[in-house]
Amino acid sequence: MTRIHLRPIASPMPLGFFAVAIASVLVGCFQLGLLPEDSGRAVALAVLPAFVLQFLVAVLAFGARDVLAATLMACFSGLWLASALVLVLRPAGGGRVLGVLYAVFAVFALMMASVAGRKRALWLVLCAAVPRFAVAALAGLTETAWAGLLSGSLGLLLALVAAYTAFALMLEDMRGAQVLPIGRSGPAQHAVEGDLAVQLRDIERQAGVRRTL
Repeated sequence: MTRIHLRPIASPMPLGFFAVAIASVLVGCFQLGLLPEDSGRAVALAVLPAFVLQFLVAVLAFGARDVLAATLMACFSGLWLASALVLVLRPAGGGRVLGVLYAVFAVFALMMASVAGRKRALWLVLCAAVPRFAVAALAGLTETAWAGLLSGSLGLLLALVAAYTAFALMLEDMRGAQVLPIGRSGPAQHAVEGDLAVQLRDIERQAGVRRTL
């Protein structure tokens, strides 16, 4: 006899998106010059908790079998950690190194966006993240002022999208129904509106049940 144990957990995604929003606001304000030029270390220390929070979200999302959300949150977690460390330690060539990191992340985020169409919440955040980090990469590699300002503006846009998504998901969880539209479709919609039979469909092929990943 095979027994499959289901362990329901609360969705960690609102926390993850709020962490993206808060960190993006801090970094964006710093890039736009709304914070003093010598506040880089303070910004880094304020952003550092986002690394911890999003790492926690990634772990919980992996446990919930949501590989796309877990991968995105883990990548964001590492990104905030690297950015905070460079701002605090100010190593030689740190800006250019971050530029390369942001460029790689933008490409990977574009790849994730290409397969996240049915999960509109993630897709929207990825669509805002791709240009933000692409321009941030340009700013780091070229050290041009206009690119830094544009990156900061796109960072605030990313924060707005992430905050809306987090709030919509939180309202949905609290009220048991969709309140603000996030555009689910396909399996993502069935996961919320389908019955238990839909949720258990093909579970024998899921990670942790089949013999190998």
